[in-house]
Amino acid sequence: MSAVFGLADCNNFYASCERVFDPALEGKPVVCLSNNDGCVIARSDEAKALGVKMGEPAFKLRRLSAWRAIRVFSSNFPLYGDMSRRVMATLEDFTPNLEIYSIDEAFLDLSGFGDRSLSDYGNFICAQARKRTGIPVSIGIAETKTLAKIANRIAKKEARGAVDLTASLKLRRAALAATGVGDVWGVGRRGAEMLKSHGVLTALDLSTAPQAWVRARMSVTGARTRMELGGVPCLDLESQPADRKTALVSRSFARPVETLDDLGEAVAAFAAGGAEKLRKAGLAAGSVTVFIRTNPFSKTDPQHNNAATLALPMPTNHTAAITKTALTALRRIFKADRRYKKAGVLLLDLAPQGRTGGSVQGDLFAPRTDARGGRLMTAFDEINCKFGRGTIRYAAAGLKAAGGPGKRKNWRMNQAHRSPRYTTNWNELPIVRA
Repeated sequence: MSAVFGLADCNNFYASCERVFDPALEGKPVVCLSNNDGCVIARSDEAKALGVKMGEPAFKLRRLSAWRAIRVFSSNFPLYGDMSRRVMATLEDFTPNLEIYSIDEAFLDLSGFGDRSLSDYGNFICAQARKRTGIPVSIGIAETKTLAKIANRIAKKEARGAVDLTASLKLRRAALAATGVGDVWGVGRRGAEMLKSHGVLTALDLSTAPQAWVRARMSVTGARTRMELGGVPCLDLESQPADRKTALVSRSFARPVETLDDLGEAVAAFAAGGAEKLRKAGLAAGSVTVFIRTNPFSKTDPQHNNAATLALPMPTNHTAAITKTALTALRRIFKADRRYKKAGVLLLDLAPQGRTGGSVQGDLFAPRTDARGGRLMTAFDEINCKFGRGTIRYAAAGLKAAGGPGKRKNWRMNQAHRSPRYTTNWNELPIVRA
């Protein structure tokens, strides 16, 4: 067998992260909310059984008869991100190549393990991930990435650790027949509607449809999906992520923001977050876009949506330079008589740090980059990594740290139900009493 892919997927990941540090949540319905506690973005199996829907507004949860039994948590992305890193580090011990697909999914290269049962090996990986991190993981194994997605879906649905579709052709056909065409990775809603209108209802139907017919109606992408369902790999493992073209930091506000000072603090904080992302990725930005929006659902407030883009003199990831440019752009589009509900900073024209590339063009007359600026940012990031994000920051982003003393700013998120950041903040480490 030349190619074998495994798709490892953390079960109900955000809810599982909460359970790792609070075992009393096992067997209880758990939901996690989006930014500003707006809507449901994760559910435990018990919450799904109670009828909690993905994307459901948080206020509707109170209408459920079992409302008091549901444990509700605000999104705790520092914790989730760190737990994801731990799971991925564990998976790397069991395969020579790994593609991190999302915060809770990764493709594994399982080629060359033919001397053992792939199902047993997959179950062993799942057991080790649970033992080392506390996170339950399911693995789907197949000859292609698309089939591995289907195998993983079955593993999660049947509460099994690993499902291996390479074991027999009969097993693969049964899995394809049980998978609706709309649940096939890469088909999409419109593609599914088109296929169903032509009688292609399941993944098995798509895998046996004439290749020329599929390509004519779904282009090369659809033809590749059809081949993958037939066991012909068309998608390689991407061990190195593609170069990022943009970096976005944005947020809807808990309450409307009306003053330039408050909105400037938010934009400065977003600019700092974007600059930090660039430094972690070894990239520099050539230009900055700032956008602001009022609440489109308000029937009384006047509307204003606008954006401005400014070029940086030289590609940079220095927080001060990006923040200064972002605030200049904000002042060009701000209107004093508006109530803003959302703002964001988009960093564009990204290129590897230290050299220009693509559409990034340097300025012959710009001041030379001061090497001390790079050392300053390195020290900046090291301090925040050691003592917690926001320990040191530019005053333009506000003097009140998230969760610290002082007047709460309107632009900061609502997180009324956030659990402690157990693994990323010294002040919130779990305490064990014996």
